[in-house]
Amino acid sequence: MDTIIKAENLKFEYRNDETDEVTEVLKGVSIDIKRGEFVAVLGHNGSGKSTFAKHLNAILTPTAGRVSVCGIDTADENKLFEIRRRVGMVFQNPDNQMVANIVEDDVAFAPENLGMPREEIRRRVDNALAAVNMSAFSKHAPHMLSGGQKQRIAIAGVLAMEPEIIVLDEPTAMLDPAGRREVISTVRRLNRELKMTAVLITHYMDEAVSADRVIVMDSGRIVMDGVPSQIFPQVERMHSLGLDTPQATELAYLLKKSGFNIDGTVLTVDDCISEISELWRNKVGADD
Repeated sequence: MDTIIKAENLKFEYRNDETDEVTEVLKGVSIDIKRGEFVAVLGHNGSGKSTFAKHLNAILTPTAGRVSVCGIDTADENKLFEIRRRVGMVFQNPDNQMVANIVEDDVAFAPENLGMPREEIRRRVDNALAAVNMSAFSKHAPHMLSGGQKQRIAIAGVLAMEPEIIVLDEPTAMLDPAGRREVISTVRRLNRELKMTAVLITHYMDEAVSADRVIVMDSGRIVMDGVPSQIFPQVERMHSLGLDTPQATELAYLLKKSGFNIDGTVLTVDDCISEISELWRNKVGADD
């Protein structure tokens, strides 16, 4: 896979206009993200993860260093449209992303603004709604939908631009568990079926389990980078960074710490059940 996102010694700071005080948020972030990867970025509040996300479609540009997307320097103001056509952003609150009173009109908003032919807009809207399993709601009013459905419509609005990359900045933070499952399932499907590069900023550890890769940020730097089975079993280190681990991993860690012979790399509930069942079978066999 070729590199689609590249950050080189990315630094970002902002200045308080009233006090003239400078705060450094990103402190030399360097990373390559491959085309088609599903990457989850974790970190406690203030770690810099959302600031990093906003650099991926030039909402913010580096104070120092460089970010390139599809080989385009995000600091090149002449390429701003091209960058945002390639990188779609989905934010926390779906209500803030709704601009129309009918679902299909909302999804059509961006293509219409680009002056695309009516037939092309229709094709894109239909494809985008189908991709998030919301075709049946095309004539509905967005405000009548659930939180998870609204966020799927927001994702459809991004997909109508046919981007190569989708960046989701804590898209499930305001949703209930059912809504979170809807959205994450949609992101997984887009990544696997459409081969779309996905960057998910989240503080829900269980959402990151299905990612190809997990990046952990702390104080404006990348401190961990690997596949989920490498990152999450480091329970004590995650705790030291102010982060939890998936519940199944946490349980396996506690059992192992208590002397049980259990695989500490389990990530899912099913894996954990399997391990505990094996422990029970071994105990019963020993008792017999």
